[in-house]
Amino acid sequence: MSEDVVMRLAVESLITIAKLSGPILVTTLVVGFSVSIFQALTQINEATLSFIPKIIVVGILIALIGPWMLQNLINFTNHLFESIPELVRLSQ
Repeated sequence: MSEDVVMRLAVESLITIAKLSGPILVTTLVVGFSVSIFQALTQINEATLSFIPKIIVVGILIALIGPWMLQNLINFTNHLFESIPELVRLSQ
């Protein structure tokens, strides 16, 4: 297998990972920042206050975009399995 093929697969994998994890990470960042601002304004210094909203929002987000995430992962996996004959041919 040549270096170009390995780099192409690595780039496709990283793009898929970013596409799948991006919405959850950005949403968690926004919720965490909002809770931190709320805690700073009200001077409530409770450690568990930041976890509960994040868990709730991430659960709702996964329920909403979970099928889209699964479809992207299935498409990537199918593409990977379909390219196996090409990869074997290139390695010989």
